[in-house]
Amino acid sequence: MLKTCILLFLAVGVFSRYSAGFLDEKAPAESEHIITYVNSLQNTWVAGHNSRFEGLTLGDVKGLLGALKEPVDRKLPMKEKIVAANIPDSFDSRTAWPNCASIKEVRDQSNCGSCWAFGAVEAMSDRICIASNQVRQDRLSSENLVACCGSCGMGCNGGYPSSAWDYWQSTGLVTGGLYGDSTTCQPYSLAPCDHHTTGKYTPCSGDADTPSCSSTCQSGYPTSYDADLRFATSAYSVSSDASAIQTEIMTNGPVEAAFDVYEDFVSYKSGVYAHTTGSYLGGHAIKILGWGVENGSAHWIVANSWNEDWGDQGFFKIARGSDECGIESGVVAGIPKL
Repeated sequence: MLKTCILLFLAVGVFSRYSAGFLDEKAPAESEHIITYVNSLQNTWVAGHNSRFEGLTLGDVKGLLGALKEPVDRKLPMKEKIVAANIPDSFDSRTAWPNCASIKEVRDQSNCGSCWAFGAVEAMSDRICIASNQVRQDRLSSENLVACCGSCGMGCNGGYPSSAWDYWQSTGLVTGGLYGDSTTCQPYSLAPCDHHTTGKYTPCSGDADTPSCSSTCQSGYPTSYDADLRFATSAYSVSSDASAIQTEIMTNGPVEAAFDVYEDFVSYKSGVYAHTTGSYLGGHAIKILGWGVENGSAHWIVANSWNEDWGDQGFFKIARGSDECGIESGVVAGIPKL
């Protein structure tokens, strides 16, 4: 009885605070009250602490959410809605195309609001491999996109996913892997980080400045910048119909999507996420690579760009078919030029 009363008290307290839309940007990124409340509901997902955000504030988290709301004139042409006759109950690009190493990767945007670029280059890289029958293992450069696409937005201060795909088609992107990679033209220059003193990565320190645009490759890379550029033959929006998104993924590979992030999402650990409580923080871009059903809950399989110290080793699941947090309303993709 006492435990029930305590949980009820916490639930009422959390609801009262967050229904009013209050947000203290100096508050810890992960709230014990939210974690307790979410888990008390025996929800479809489990909340907990992620070392990626230990020591961070909600204001710090907001700085990572760089998917800007896209005005109508920035939206890509809508691809004709195509729905496959047979869509499986589950699909995972990691197993559908096992020789494409990029699909399995979790990148780290560091302390830069460049999610809009990461979701894009991750899906682009996967699609190059898939279109080449799993032969080409190109990783496109998030550094190149963040630093050089002036029309995409404001670099580390946010950008537009649609513009990223349009830039790939019109201007091209060079190769670029994770921080410290020596095998690509322009690897990411911002080190992976977290705020856990005993974690795998060094602590983040403040907001990152947008890297300077460069038209040269790193020293020792054998190919010139111009020769290293990769392009798309098309870039487009995908219908918000879940079946059309599934058809696109199983036909051409992972897609980029943007969705609304609330306070509770920061503490995601496992299960099928659906917004439960907490104030709105901002728009975030990610890569959708598959779908499935877990304990009766239909979901998307998603790769985040907050390194493996967040969520389910860097991945998460989110409710599918109900446009949860708008995730099905802003899907973009394109076809690589091989």
